[in-house]
Amino acid sequence: MRDRPAPANAPMAFLSDIHGNLRAFDAVLDELQRRLIKSVFVAGDLLLGGDDPVGVFKRLQQIDARCTRGVSDTALVEVSPGTLRPTDEAQATMARKFEQTRERLGELALKYVERLPDKLRLPMMDGSEIVMVHGSPADPTIELSHDLDDEEMYALLGGDPADIVVCGASHVPFQREFEDVRVVNVGSVGQAPEGGTAHYTVITPRMDGMVIEQTYVEYA
Repeated sequence: MRDRPAPANAPMAFLSDIHGNLRAFDAVLDELQRRLIKSVFVAGDLLLGGDDPVGVFKRLQQIDARCTRGVSDTALVEVSPGTLRPTDEAQATMARKFEQTRERLGELALKYVERLPDKLRLPMMDGSEIVMVHGSPADPTIELSHDLDDEEMYALLGGDPADIVVCGASHVPFQREFEDVRVVNVGSVGQAPEGGTAHYTVITPRMDGMVIEQTYVEYA
């Protein structure tokens, strides 16, 4: 387990929901390399869904990404394929993909996923704090989506003391500011609703606060 990091003083990239899509992930990493951004954080749903979960796993290791665990990540390590009972062809296809992903990843990668935390806390140079979670601070399996009203969203913040909540899960990037916290949903790298685009967010710490840039890169 890593020690609590020193306060961040350089730009950081926040991603989520890669879903085994290496082409999308590499497109984001190429853009980050061009921008000389080296610190990468991923808010879960890393490997299940796309064509190259092994490639995504290897890339995460190569760049020393810091990750939290998403709903599909938890399923990969806690659900036995033998317990799945699909009731139609679509569910059967998903069950086959689930089993194939587990087989391709193997024990080492699944152990890595199993050890991922639900939350990651990052101190900033101005004394503030970011918490990264897949869904919400109150429940990492329940997403903070753009269509929640303020009351619903505030309840899912669960009184977390962080100044910024970085999350994913909904695949739609947005920001929402409350009196004492800003919610930054970083969207999806591998399953953006618009297709052919991969979302990412860059947060740059400063002594007078943080600069938050939400953007995307296209890929073929």
